[in-house]
Amino acid sequence: MDRQEYSLYLPYRMIIEKITNEAPGVKTFRLKFKDEQEGEEFHFKAGQFGEYSSFGDGESTFCIASSPTRKGYIECTFREAGRVTMGLSRLEEGSTIGFRGPFGNTFPIDEWKGKNLLFVAGGIALPPMRCVIWNALDLRENFNDITIVYGAKSVGDLVYKEELKEWDNRPDVRLITTVDPGGETPDWKGQVGFVPSVLEEVAPDSTNTIVVVCGPPVMIKFTFPVLEKLGFRDENIYTTLENRMKCGVGKCGRCNVGKLYVCKDGPVFTKAQLNDIPPEY
Repeated sequence: MDRQEYSLYLPYRMIIEKITNEAPGVKTFRLKFKDEQEGEEFHFKAGQFGEYSSFGDGESTFCIASSPTRKGYIECTFREAGRVTMGLSRLEEGSTIGFRGPFGNTFPIDEWKGKNLLFVAGGIALPPMRCVIWNALDLRENFNDITIVYGAKSVGDLVYKEELKEWDNRPDVRLITTVDPGGETPDWKGQVGFVPSVLEEVAPDSTNTIVVVCGPPVMIKFTFPVLEKLGFRDENIYTTLENRMKCGVGKCGRCNVGKLYVCKDGPVFTKAQLNDIPPEY
């Protein structure tokens, strides 16, 4: 039995190897295991999350933003929003933080072989999608067409700007970026418009296509009807939820939605599953 199986509450000690400033108040940490053997034994799958701790401040829940195909480290991206994230943001490269995980279910990427993939993301919600995008790109031969539609309030709010350039330059990826009206700059060459409206114009055919949607609740609210209009089936539309997750293992009861616990039954759900949970979510 390895460490991941016997200890739910003991955090790994992680060294911040690299810090990338993504957007105002948004940072990405590349984390390496302080214990190299623990790093070699650690495994996770696309879609899972962890509890990241700033010692003395507490824990916060973020997805694992790197792909399981990239070995030797994990990455997380977060926005400064409260005590823990402010504590994390003050740390420098070489500092130590805690990490518990991985928790939650996963994107069934093995079941998507031979299918087209459509990724639709808004703002800071790109990190959980980044994990599965890189997972698919590192196994590119397993999938047909890959389309990424990503938007933010402004050009400055777009995250992973260097990776967006890399995806845009790849001949095997179709990338469409957009910013809200008024968020463009004089040199902006992408689209201007809200994600659901742009999606309706550029979406690929729904036949044999899996969709992954991540974004603010209002974006998801208006994106789902567009996908329905375009003929995408509810069971082929996936998203991830973050509903006040705290303990990560279904003990604290903070993330329950009806009979479901987001931390244990999710965070990955299909739209078909979401149709059965309370509408107030």
